Amino acid sequence: MMTSRERILNLVKANQPDFLELPEIFPSWKTELSLTESFSAILKTIGGTIVQLNNLEEVAQYISTQFGEKGRIISTLPELADVTESGWKNNDPHEYENVDLAIISAHFGVAENAAVWITEELMHQRAVPFICQQLAVVVSAKTLVPTMHHAYDLIGEADYSFGTFIAGPSKTADIEQSLVLGAHGPKSMIAFLLP
Repeated sequence: MMTSRERILNLVKANQPDFLELPEIFPSWKTELSLTESFSAILKTIGGTIVQLNNLEEVAQYISTQFGEKGRIISTLPELADVTESGWKNNDPHEYENVDLAIISAHFGVAENAAVWITEELMHQRAVPFICQQLAVVVSAKTLVPTMHHAYDLIGEADYSFGTFIAGPSKTADIEQSLVLGAHGPKSMIAFLLP
């Protein structure tokens, strides 16, 4: 005589679903847009600005034209020394509270979410990309990767003390579901996309 337990287990065993193939672990990039077009479109969607230029000289001209004497401008890129403040690096983080624009470079960008990967070596001071009013990041189009899977494949074995992905300006919609830019960090983000 079969027990209740055995009957239940036999019914479960007899009614198993068909086996399905596991999903692709490292998904392929499926879009009609190029990496540059995808990165640009997503960055605009999340509140950032994309500026495609040819070289750092054009970035310096853009900074000079658009920001001029509008506030404290710092950069980690020596090529922008003529249009930015000098001698600011490695100070106490509190000294950066009045930075209007910080310009840094990124190791690479991610097309699927417009995030850029930045480590401490590119920031010179961890607080800089988070305390400034406006953030500008220089990223090369040839370093764009399709997805975060590809990004983590690049940084998985890398050696760094601090690194972060940044995607667009700081934003929150916690209060009454009203979107506020700059609530916890920069109120705007420009990505200078170079060839």
